[in-house]
Amino acid sequence: MYYWVSANSSDFAGTPPQRRSGHSAVNIGKSKVVVFGGLVDKKFLSDIAVYDIEAKQWFQPECTGSGSDEHVGPSPRAFHVAVSIDCHMFIFGGRFGSQRLGDFWVLDTDIWQWSELSGFGDLPSPRDFAAASAVGNRKIVMYGGWDGKKWLSDVYVLDTISLEWMELSVSGTLPQPRCGHTATMVEKRLLVYGGRGGGGPIMGDLWALKGLIEEENEAPGWTQLKLPGQAPSPRCGHTVTSGGHYRVLQLLMFGGHGTGGWLSRYDIYYNDCIILDRVSAQWKRLSIGSEPPPARAYHSMSVVGPRYLLIGGFDGKTTYGDPWWLVPQEDPIANRLTAAPPRNIAESKEFAFNDDFQPQLKESQTEKFPFSELQRRLQISVSSSSLEIVNEFEDKELLEVASRLAGENVSTNSLAILTIRKHWRNSEPNMVKLKELGPLLRDYQRLIYRHYLERNASVQKPGFGEHVLHQFYHVKNATQLRMDDIPKLLAEYKQLPV
Repeated sequence: MYYWVSANSSDFAGTPPQRRSGHSAVNIGKSKVVVFGGLVDKKFLSDIAVYDIEAKQWFQPECTGSGSDEHVGPSPRAFHVAVSIDCHMFIFGGRFGSQRLGDFWVLDTDIWQWSELSGFGDLPSPRDFAAASAVGNRKIVMYGGWDGKKWLSDVYVLDTISLEWMELSVSGTLPQPRCGHTATMVEKRLLVYGGRGGGGPIMGDLWALKGLIEEENEAPGWTQLKLPGQAPSPRCGHTVTSGGHYRVLQLLMFGGHGTGGWLSRYDIYYNDCIILDRVSAQWKRLSIGSEPPPARAYHSMSVVGPRYLLIGGFDGKTTYGDPWWLVPQEDPIANRLTAAPPRNIAESKEFAFNDDFQPQLKESQTEKFPFSELQRRLQISVSSSSLEIVNEFEDKELLEVASRLAGENVSTNSLAILTIRKHWRNSEPNMVKLKELGPLLRDYQRLIYRHYLERNASVQKPGFGEHVLHQFYHVKNATQLRMDDIPKLLAEYKQLPV
């Protein structure tokens, strides 16, 4: 179990970075997190903020060094790549206004000195929204991006000692060109997930690139990985972080920007946590016991010991500046939540009840069934502003669909609702009509909530759903569903008790 906890002044001294998105944050060993650049209110930034992990202190170093324009360090930018090797942070590209950048910098964090580097070899073109990762303790691999005219699918390897760039020649099947993806080196492979592709679609594919380790003598090649489990929704602007308790065995994905699914094209933002478990080679939802931060993309997520530190991000309207911790339940920071008196569901604003629904809430259950317990059992986090559970007899759309299906032979709403539920339980996915998706999703959420509400939290044996991840419980409405979600939603619905 993990908990999201908003950071406060008792967690560290100094001033954390101002709000921003499109910035970078890299770990320098286990001692520092260095935040650079970004964008806020159409203003591009070039400042540095450093978190000293041991001292638990933020500070702004006085950097030296200048480039061709006599500016100390890189010019303001966002959506660049940043990679750390030893005590150095390497910066390439990014955007300033509508200009894509192709300059190359290194910051020595021992003496806080910037140097502009003149690489040679196969120099990459200017770009933003690329992704890069360290390869061992000497090289950097960079993939993809956007050059202002086209999406890119090229792979470059930089030797940080010789400063030579080499474009990697990769044969076989290639991923679709993209930007806004992540690229994470895991042992001998570079794992690339998601991004926005040529023509604009947001993708949810996972690829592995081999041939980056010279000693292996492997020919460079891409392999698409299709892992079981609860795969993330397609997204870009997300983060993938290796760290925390299980830094060798798991990768943590958080947030990102997507579209509203196959029914609409509006933008949506995520605040879910998804684990890529390397032992079982499958996707898993991270069990969260508290309310998450607001959904966002183009943020940063850094490892601070067993904790993760979330900084900044953007949700289409708001640029965030509030730092958040994601911590395991035994962490002292988690005590702020777990030590607090639990809210009972009857007093919570997370759900709206009517008179028919409230009698099910017995006094003993409200005392023993705090909202956090509901979240723990479902292994989800429900936003207080996103989900409203109403009685089926007040769901006008459900009643309309049920009555139409039941026909004149059914005279009461109760029988009509039983008819539509029986219909869904006996239906194949291709039999579910478009107008039924909204009522089906809400009834699915209603049955989940009712089942967990009526179960006594003091029961020790796991009941139905203890090991079932109800992956659509948090979905606000049916427009967020994708075509391939319908069979999964229907299958989960059929397992729910009425």
